Amino acid sequence: MAKPHRQHQDLLPGQGQDGEGGESWLLSYLDVLTLLITLFVLLLSLAGNGMGDGDGQGGAVTKPVPFEVAQRSSQAATQVSEALPRRSGLLPELEGRLPDGIAMSRGQEGVTLRIDDTLLFGSGQAQLTAAGRALLSRLNGLLLAFEGSISVEGHTDSVPIATARFPSNWELSGARAIAVLRHLQELGVPAERLRAIGYADTRPLGDNDTAEGRAANRRVALVLHER
Repeated sequence: MAKPHRQHQDLLPGQGQDGEGGESWLLSYLDVLTLLITLFVLLLSLAGNGMGDGDGQGGAVTKPVPFEVAQRSSQAATQVSEALPRRSGLLPELEGRLPDGIAMSRGQEGVTLRIDDTLLFGSGQAQLTAAGRALLSRLNGLLLAFEGSISVEGHTDSVPIATARFPSNWELSGARAIAVLRHLQELGVPAERLRAIGYADTRPLGDNDTAEGRAANRRVALVLHER
C-alpha cells in the first residue's frame, strides 16, 4: 500500500533524488499570483474613472470635470479674487503712505497710481514743476522697493491743443509721460523697468463735457506691473 503514495509524491515538480529545489515551484506560483493581483487592481482603478453618478452611491469615485466647466470655474474664481481687497503684496505697502492728490486702484494690469496733472505740470506744459519733482521724490522709496515694471501713462482731456511744440494732445501726453519717466530714472529707478506711453484723450475717466470730468481726465498714471 506504500507504493501508490510514493507515486503521487513523484508527481510533485522539482522533487529530485537529492531533495534540492523541492519548493521552487511554489515561488514561481506566488510570482504569478502577484502579477495577477496587480493586473486586477490596475483594471479596477481604470474602470473607476467612468463609475459614479454623483448620487452618493458607489464610494468616493469622481467623474472627470469637462474642460469648459473647469475653465469657467477658474475665470469666476479670478473675478472674485480681483473684486476682494488684497491684504498681501503691493497694496498694503502703499496704503496710507501715498501723498495727497494721488489715487490708487487695482486693475487687470496691476496697481495704478493716478496723479492730477496740476500737481506735476503747468497748463499745456510738459516740464515738471518744482512741486511735481518733489511729489515724485516722495514716491521714490516705494518705487525703488517695487520689483516689477512701471508704465508711465500720459492722459489729456479732449480740448484740442495746437502749439509749435505740441501739435496735438498726442504729443502733449507723450511728452508728459517721458518727463516723469526721466525724473524717475534720475531718482534711481532702473531704466529697463520703465516705459512711457501717451494716450492723449482716448482713455477718459470722466465726461469731457464737464469741467470736473476734464480735470479727472488730465492725469499721469503710474501702472505698477507686479511679477
